[in-house]
Amino acid sequence: MKHNRVLIGFLAVLIMTLSVVVFAQVNRPYRTGSVWNIGFIRMKPGMDTAYLNYIAGDWKREQEALKKDGQIISYKVLQTEAHGAGDFNLMLMTEYKNLATMEANEAKADSLLQTVIGDDAKQRQGYKDRLEIREVLQDRLAREIVLEPKR
Repeated sequence: MKHNRVLIGFLAVLIMTLSVVVFAQVNRPYRTGSVWNIGFIRMKPGMDTAYLNYIAGDWKREQEALKKDGQIISYKVLQTEAHGAGDFNLMLMTEYKNLATMEANEAKADSLLQTVIGDDAKQRQGYKDRLEIREVLQDRLAREIVLEPKR
């Protein structure tokens, strides 16, 4: 009788262990991908050309330098229709391999941008100048979900 209880106890532990192993090996049909930093911008009325000239100039130069240095994967600019006076009409998107890479390269990126754009004083003046033509409404991080199983 005691032998049967030990056997039943052993089988119960074995079944629970196998259940945990099977549960841990669930294969999901998706995986996490890269991380995007998305800036939501409202170009002020009549200032589209002025701001887009900045985007095609200095902003693009910054992004290309970061890409060439391996700090970012890609970047995009999306123009949208605003649905209200305070709504964004431009999205500036920068793609990073992952959040750890983005955070680890902050100092390196700052140093690179000092070389590409200029020192802190010049960068502050650029921010001040752009206040006349655009408003930064939000800045968000998003993680891409790739709709295929983890490799």
